[in-house]
Amino acid sequence: MSVNEACVFRPFKLIALLCVFLALCLDAAALLSPAWVTAEHFSLSLWESCSRSGGAEPRWSCFSTLTSDWQIATLVLLVAGAVATLLGFLVALISICRGTQRQHYRTVAVLLFTAVVLQACALVLYPIKFIDGTVLQTYHEFNWGYGLGWGATIFMLGGGILFCLRTDMYEDGMY
Repeated sequence: MSVNEACVFRPFKLIALLCVFLALCLDAAALLSPAWVTAEHFSLSLWESCSRSGGAEPRWSCFSTLTSDWQIATLVLLVAGAVATLLGFLVALISICRGTQRQHYRTVAVLLFTAVVLQACALVLYPIKFIDGTVLQTYHEFNWGYGLGWGATIFMLGGGILFCLRTDMYEDGMY
C-alpha cells in the first residue's frame, strides 16, 4: 500500500452477526421469562399462569398454559422464529469464519426475515388473544418478557438488513 492509498474496512457483516447474536440472547430470555403479563395478584408467562390467593397466608398457585390454543400457537411461532435465527446465526458464523462470505448472506437474510415475520405474528397475537379471552378485575400490564420478544425481533430485522447490504460494490479501485 502506498502513501496515497487507503484501506476502508466496513464491518457491516460483523455488526450483523452481533445483532443476530443479541437477538438470540433476547429471544432465549423472552422464552424463559416468568413475566409476560403481570397484575396485582396474577402473573402469566408462556409456560404457566400463576395467581395468588388472598388469605391469611397468601400462596401462589400455578397451572400450565399449554392447554389454550392461542398460547400454544404463540409459543410455536416464537420457537420457530428462534430456530430460524439460530440457523441464520450458524450459517453466517461459518461463512464468515471460512472466508466464503458473500455466498450465503442471502440465505441468512431470508432466514432472519422469516424469523421476523414469525416473531411479529406471535407478538401481535399474544396481546390480542389475552385481552380477548381474559377479564382481569385489576390493572394489568405487559411486562419485560414481552418487551424482550420485541427487542429480539428488532435485532433480527437489523441483522437481516445488514446482511442484505452489498459492500463488495464499493471496494473497487475508484473508491
